[in-house]
Amino acid sequence: QVQLVESGGGLVQPGGSLRLSCAASGRNFSATNMAWYRRAPGKEREFVAISGYLGTTLYNQAVKGRFTISRDNAKNTLYLQMNSLEPEDTAIYYCNELECWGQGTQVTVSS
Repeated sequence: QVQLVESGGGLVQPGGSLRLSCAASGRNFSATNMAWYRRAPGKEREFVAISGYLGTTLYNQAVKGRFTISRDNAKNTLYLQMNSLEPEDTAIYYCNELECWGQGTQVTVSS
């Protein structure tokens, strides 16, 4: 059974940075695509970034150049480095692997 556990969220001022982590278990992490999604208050869940198991990455245009997705296959962990955060980035951030979702971690960008 796949389990995804996110961490690293919190309150940060505009322009600040956070790094999210997603610890995965139960599947061959190095052989699957892993992604981050987010749900802002009152909005639908949206794609943020994906890390392909062959090394490719893809970003939502809204975060491109500010966010970096990476993975450590030895630690079965997915990361999302978020820089130059904006109030519009406020959301619950979810880790995704195929049909599986983590519980989410709250990111709030506010002064």
